[in-house]
Amino acid sequence: MIRNIKRTAAIAGVVAVSSASLVACGDSNDTTATDTATSTDVATETAASATETAGTDAAAAPAGDYELTGQTGTLVAEGASSQQNAMDYFGAVYAEQVPGANLAYNPSGSGAGQKNFIANQAVFAGSDSPLKDDQVQAAADRCGGNEAWHLPFVIGPVAIAYNIDGVDELNLTVDNIVDIFQGTITNWNDPAIAESNPGATLPDLPIQVFFRSDESGTSDNFQKFLAAASDGKWTGEGKAFPAEVGTGANGSTGVAEEVKATNGAITYVEAGFADKKANIDFGNGPVELNADTVGKALDNLEFKTTGHNMVVDSSALFASNEADSYPLVLTTYEIVCSAGYDEATSNMVKDFLNVALDHQDDELADEGFIPVSGAHAERLREAINAIQ
Repeated sequence: MIRNIKRTAAIAGVVAVSSASLVACGDSNDTTATDTATSTDVATETAASATETAGTDAAAAPAGDYELTGQTGTLVAEGASSQQNAMDYFGAVYAEQVPGANLAYNPSGSGAGQKNFIANQAVFAGSDSPLKDDQVQAAADRCGGNEAWHLPFVIGPVAIAYNIDGVDELNLTVDNIVDIFQGTITNWNDPAIAESNPGATLPDLPIQVFFRSDESGTSDNFQKFLAAASDGKWTGEGKAFPAEVGTGANGSTGVAEEVKATNGAITYVEAGFADKKANIDFGNGPVELNADTVGKALDNLEFKTTGHNMVVDSSALFASNEADSYPLVLTTYEIVCSAGYDEATSNMVKDFLNVALDHQDDELADEGFIPVSGAHAERLREAINAIQ
């Protein structure tokens, strides 16, 4: 089964990176530092490791309008920890369907992924946020003068994860969430929270806030959501979460583990990492996080850009308050070169992404993600096949 080979595939990828020295060797907490990154050109190393391109004997392509090249080698990528579970799964099926190929994904955070993609230390970046305006040209330069594309590939709802002994269902309004993370509400039996949970018994227990200490696209999007959904009551912005309230932890795994270990804790984290998840009242009553409510929100997905570079209009998504809709969703990207790769690297990128697109399925849903389908899947397929 795929689940049984995921760890093996992930370990193989890490070993491949270690032996080839392809990934930046630094503290993943410091997403602004590149001094410790290896100067090795990943594209060159990847091409060297890709020793052959399969011909007519390549594995049969799964259903879809493409054909696997069968290119072997190690595909080095880096970025958002929110994508880690999805990348483990995709990497496993990629290794199955393209023997001799493997994915080595370093979940160092969106900021590090973008930086090392631009520095040519990663073939593509996983990111919870699009490139900033001042990064766009640098990314194009890295791609040999070609545009870098944002492919919204991994769709992950963000949960408000909590841990209160004896409380298995919790409702929070957007204002409750803002006040908790700003430190205005500090106890679980606060009248404002009690009002959101009529009939519930909430303990006299201090609220322990945990936030991402590393630069994170999840923090960036969560803050954008709070600002849009609260009509500007939240004023923070960016990939660095304000450190005035609560305690920082590194990565999605870090904040999730702290919450699970701490009675009275709360954090924001991708749904796949959360145990207890609060129902959120976006303005039309409490909404449970599930595939149906997230799917309803995705029906309203809009893009800021056209063509194969698909940057989601997150402000419009986050500000929506349709009944039975859960719009707190990360539409996370694979940031790739539209052109400029050598042939071997281009083939590996397309093989991996095509295989991953064919496995937007129940296994992926079990990891807490929402599989893409329909028109959006078709858009992604066209973009993948247009990579040069």
